[in-house]
Amino acid sequence: MKYELLKTEGRAKRGRFHTAHGVIETPVFMNVGTVAAIKGAVSTDDLRDIKCQVELSNTYHLHVRTGDKLIKELGGLHKFMAWDRPILTDSGGFQVFSLAGIRKIKEEGVTFNSHIDGRKIFMGPEESMQIQSNLGSTIAMAFDECPPALAERKYVEDSVARTTRWLHRCKEEMARLNSLPDTINKEQLLFGINQGAIYNDIRIEHAKAISELDLPGYAVGGLAVGESHEQMYDVLDHVVPYLPQNKPTYLMGVGTPANILEAVDRGVDFFDCVYPSRNGRHGHVYTNHGKLNLFNQKFEKDMRPIEEGCGCPACKTYSRAYIRHLLKAKEMLGMRLCVLHNLYFYNTMMEEIRNALDAGEFATYKKNKLASMEAGEQ
Repeated sequence: MKYELLKTEGRAKRGRFHTAHGVIETPVFMNVGTVAAIKGAVSTDDLRDIKCQVELSNTYHLHVRTGDKLIKELGGLHKFMAWDRPILTDSGGFQVFSLAGIRKIKEEGVTFNSHIDGRKIFMGPEESMQIQSNLGSTIAMAFDECPPALAERKYVEDSVARTTRWLHRCKEEMARLNSLPDTINKEQLLFGINQGAIYNDIRIEHAKAISELDLPGYAVGGLAVGESHEQMYDVLDHVVPYLPQNKPTYLMGVGTPANILEAVDRGVDFFDCVYPSRNGRHGHVYTNHGKLNLFNQKFEKDMRPIEEGCGCPACKTYSRAYIRHLLKAKEMLGMRLCVLHNLYFYNTMMEEIRNALDAGEFATYKKNKLASMEAGEQ
C-alpha cells in the first residue's frame, strides 16, 4: 500500500499507487459508475477494453438502492459487479449536501430524506465508513461537508472545522472496521478531503491540519460547484503545495480535458467526472480537435469515424453518419458507442499524459493538446 513518485516535471507528478486490487498508474481518470455501472450500457468487460484503471461508485446511491448490507452479503462490490481492479467509493457527502432542502446538519452527522422513497436516513462519519466497508471498495472517501464555492466566509470556516472533526472520526472508525474478522477488504484505504470554498487561507490551514493525519491520499473537494475555472486553478495553485507530495492528490468531480491538463500541471494525479458519459449520452463526443455534436445535420452523410486513428469500439467499426442515425432513432446503441468513445478518449489522454511525463515532455504535450482542441476540426 504505497505511492511511488516516479517523476516530476515542474509540479506535475507521475506516480504509481499500489493497492489491494492492483497498481494504479497516475495521473489517472476514474470512470464514474454511480450505481456500480457506467451509464450508457457499459459493462465491466467494456471498461477493460477502453483502458479503465479505476471505477468510481457512489456510497449514498448504493446505500439507498440496492443496499450496502445486501452487497456485502453477496461478496462485496468487486464480486457484485464482476470487476477485479480498483474501485473508489465517494463518501455520500456531496449527494447528501446537494439535498439542501431536505437535510439537517448536526455535529453527529446529517439527517435527510431519500430521493428514492422519502424515508428518513441518518449518515455521519461512522455510518459512511460502515457503508463503504460493506461495499469493500479499494479506496474510501472521508465523510465531509461540501459548502458552496461562493458561500460566506463564516459558514465555510465552521463547515471546514466540522469536516476536520469528522475526518478524525472517519479514521478511527475505518481502523476499527479493518480489524474486524468479517470485513471484506481489510486493506481499505481512506482519503481525506480538503475544503474551504475559494478562500485560499482556509484551504491552506485545512490542508496542513489533515496532512498531519498521514492518510494514504488526499482530495481537493468543493470545486467545480459554481466558481470559474480561473478561481479553481487559483485554489489549486495555493493549496496543492500544502498537501503531501508523496501521496496521491485527487481533484474531485473535475472535469473537461483542458481542466485535467491544467490540474496535472498543478500537481493533481487523480480525477473523476461525469462529463464523458453524460455528454456521450447526448451525442456530444470528444476528439483531439474539440467536441462534436453528432446530432448536427452536417454529419448526416459523414462516413468517417468519430476520430481518425482512434482505437475505441465505436471508431474501429462505425461512422459518424451511422451513430447519428442511431441517436436520432433513439437506439441505445448510439448512446453506448458515444459513451465508450468518450471514456476511451479520456483514458487515452491520461495514458498520453503519463508517457509525456515519463519522457520529460509534458509541457510540450499540454501546449500542443490544448492548441489542437481549441483549433477545432479543419
